[in-house]
Amino acid sequence: MPVTRFQLELRRPLAGGKSFGQVGAYEELRGKLFFDVDPSHESNERVGDIGLVAMNASERVEFSSDVVILKPVDAANGNGRVLFDVLNRGKRLALAQFNNAPPHKVIYDTPRLEEIEVGHGWLMDQGYTVIWVGWQADVPPFQALLRLTVPEAMDSDGRRLTGKIFSQFQAAEKVDNFMLSDRDHTAHPALEMNQTDALLTVRDQPDSDPTTISRDQWRFGRVVEGEYVEDPSYVTKEGGFEPGLMYQLTYTTVGAPVMGLGFLVMRDSISWLKYGSDSDGNPSVGHIKHAYGFGVSQSGRFLRNFIYLDLNLDEEGREAFDGIIPHVPGGMRGEFNQRFGQPSKDLPTMMAQLFPFTPGESVDPVTEERGALMQRIADRESPLKVFFSNTAAEYWRSDASLVHTDPDATFDIDPPENARIYALAGCQHGHGDWPPTDRRSADNLRGQNLVNSIDYAPLMRAQLENLHQWAANNVAPPDSQYPRLDDETGLTAEQVAAKFDAIPNSNRPMHIPIPKRIDFGRNDDETLTRTLPPVPGKSYGAIVSDVDSDGNEIAGLMLPDILVPLATSTPWNLRHPTMGAPDQVIGLTGGLTGSTLPFPLTREDRVDSADPRMSIQERYASKEAYLEKVRSAAEVLVEQREILEFDVERCVDRAGERWDWFTSRASR
Repeated sequence: MPVTRFQLELRRPLAGGKSFGQVGAYEELRGKLFFDVDPSHESNERVGDIGLVAMNASERVEFSSDVVILKPVDAANGNGRVLFDVLNRGKRLALAQFNNAPPHKVIYDTPRLEEIEVGHGWLMDQGYTVIWVGWQADVPPFQALLRLTVPEAMDSDGRRLTGKIFSQFQAAEKVDNFMLSDRDHTAHPALEMNQTDALLTVRDQPDSDPTTISRDQWRFGRVVEGEYVEDPSYVTKEGGFEPGLMYQLTYTTVGAPVMGLGFLVMRDSISWLKYGSDSDGNPSVGHIKHAYGFGVSQSGRFLRNFIYLDLNLDEEGREAFDGIIPHVPGGMRGEFNQRFGQPSKDLPTMMAQLFPFTPGESVDPVTEERGALMQRIADRESPLKVFFSNTAAEYWRSDASLVHTDPDATFDIDPPENARIYALAGCQHGHGDWPPTDRRSADNLRGQNLVNSIDYAPLMRAQLENLHQWAANNVAPPDSQYPRLDDETGLTAEQVAAKFDAIPNSNRPMHIPIPKRIDFGRNDDETLTRTLPPVPGKSYGAIVSDVDSDGNEIAGLMLPDILVPLATSTPWNLRHPTMGAPDQVIGLTGGLTGSTLPFPLTREDRVDSADPRMSIQERYASKEAYLEKVRSAAEVLVEQREILEFDVERCVDRAGERWDWFTSRASR
């Protein structure tokens, strides 16, 4: 058993000892897991640089990780399922996604033993055990974040590794300095302060041509209160860095922690709960029968990489996960197993780990590469089931459709029998904000429109239940739903964006970045990049869902917000001029924020504004008539297993709030 010890640091009642449905009270366990693995074992050999670290006396590699577990006090009352919520930059996500809990926000002084908010408690009512384990070794140095502690790869003489690295920085306001990392993560320090071959460029869109910034205009270090401080973990530029612009830096760094051990942390902690004994410190001995992995955005990309490498078999040859939901990763993976890897990077222009995109086989007609994301899974006939889930936002980022088309987007590629692909129509990257303002709640970044307001949690709850029924009981889930070329529900973003010209003040994007094939000089196992900065090539193809006469999407899973609308809901929203780069959509890094474009309230409003969309009063005779339509739509979604019965009343209640807000907005 690779988990050698569970060091328990805290056991306390969850939510003040609240009883959840028939399951009863839950408890929270916090501590640290200790691991050792055989670097030469076939289940571990695809971890990059695992053979370049010091081993213990048993010739195994040791590492450790922070862990938090939520479990029923009486484990026998649980449902036999564990949900592994893959942390996003050290933060929890599943409770917000499934329980509508507040987003997990962590700053430098957030208490290490902060109380966990569980929202309405749906996961607990169902009886799930939930586990978080730190898988990322470079998370920001905030005490409340869970982290992984790993050894560093060394050369044959025991010296630290050095090599080139490619990083990107973007600010929402003018700044003097950037840390040499993404979003306050542990910096990759410059090997030398005066390296002459370092290169800094700037561009205004991910796919625009870069402009080189003269070497005498910038240097490693930082400016503090107007004074330069030598610091290999920062870069500073004369005159500062402008908001919204994308700066990319190529330089030589030192130090290579073995990031890919994060995959083994995830797999082996699940095997510990499923198969471990009392002597292994397993707190749920004999009670976990099925395990499901869930990750959002960055952590969804982590899961795509885990699937591609097929690290799901442990050292005993046992399957860890029964099912996996990589949510909103688009078509990307990332630098999770790369030397000098930066796991937080989240743009297709910044990473070598892209093709293959599709779960089933595809061929790139330009590079002649052939492959499938699930090829290794298929080759060994694994029973693993996967839902590839994206919102409309990842389609408008131009990489989600690559999950189900050829690389040039000329024909559809259906998923294999053990996978489904779901697009969440009209939704932004994360749950919508309610009530909508022109600032997104996550970081207060301001848009030119009201932000998207769709809460898509009902779709996620149904996905998790459908995945379990498929993996455990062989009950097939709903068919895949996404924009397609063969039925013309999928068009280019330019074709669809032009349809918004008729809607007053839509502020639609005029430029949609398209990812390009980029040559990083990667080796066959994608653990090294040898051409930095990378060399761009031909653009990939990309499609998005077509829209109806209201501007709402027509392909994918649809909630009553789209089926019985009061507004147009889009997955894009341009940056406000005060944020810089007003031609960019919000969230090129971090995930696209969408828009809410309210319908005219009355026929007179529609005529006066020349709005082609029917007014609210023309659509619905009364609030009661509107709510009845919402209820009917929700009940159909239950029959189609796209939402759960649990969510019918919630949809109706939310619709009532939306009606009141949209119909009273004229008085604001």
